[in-house]
Amino acid sequence: MARHGAQLLPDGPPALRAAAADYLTHLRLERGLSANSIDAYARDIAKYVAVLAARGVSDFAAATAEDIRAFAAALEADGLAVRSRARATVAVRRLHRFLLAEGQAADDPGADVAPASGAERLPKALTVAEVEALIDSVSGESPGELRDRAVLEFLYATGARISEAVGLDVDDLDLGQGVARLYGKGSKERLVPVGSLAAAALEAWLVRGRPGFAAKGAGASGERAGAVFLNARGGRLSRQSAWAIVTRAAERAGLASHVTAHSLRHSFATHLLEGGADIRVVQELLGHASVTTTQIYTRVTAESLREVYATAHPRAR
Repeated sequence: MARHGAQLLPDGPPALRAAAADYLTHLRLERGLSANSIDAYARDIAKYVAVLAARGVSDFAAATAEDIRAFAAALEADGLAVRSRARATVAVRRLHRFLLAEGQAADDPGADVAPASGAERLPKALTVAEVEALIDSVSGESPGELRDRAVLEFLYATGARISEAVGLDVDDLDLGQGVARLYGKGSKERLVPVGSLAAAALEAWLVRGRPGFAAKGAGASGERAGAVFLNARGGRLSRQSAWAIVTRAAERAGLASHVTAHSLRHSFATHLLEGGADIRVVQELLGHASVTTTQIYTRVTAESLREVYATAHPRAR
């Protein structure tokens, strides 16, 4: 029987288990990680949950940098290889970063715990040409194709998480003003601009595609009927289905090897910073509680600059 990451978590305080399970769901649905990768994360986090419980910590929001260092020390005492310890520490740092971004914690204790050198990979952003190829891979006029293109355009235009996109209601859109209202975890609300190309794709879907799908869901509850993105039965599009839209587009565009459900969000942030946007503005658009979370994208753009320099400068080789 196939395993699921959450099943690998040990018994422990309910708040720890619930938050850990929520993070594993995020990795599966929004980051698009494989089952094996999620199991690896689950095993690392399970060990962390056990250490926190033994130290009397019942909620990740109460964990400190010292708790994370105690976890790393416990791994070393168990004889875990250096590379495995580094991976586990990175898994815990990313867990805390996620909780901060989602408003489930007030700070990020992992920010004060340096991972092993080279252990943490930067998020992968697509080039502008790759984003265009991804979106242009959907060009038909059927209701499903109009919806899929609108989903892709919306994710890249707004930097929305997939969960925020599928949670969008028609009343949250003002295409005349070019804005959308997004709700993160804990119903944290933010307004984001919607560019002209995304607005055009959304209008095409709402006018020529959505009515046909909505008719199939006639009699649906108000919650379902008000959704912007619908499935073919007239219900609200699920996160799994939205992730599948991104995956199928990546396959058609020849980008399947390095595209996940989170790639358009990463690309949105990276391209804004490369274009000169202020990091505080990008923080607000992404819905990050702390600018520390957003700063990883400045490292991405710095890496890109170094690559260009090394390639182009005659004395850089």
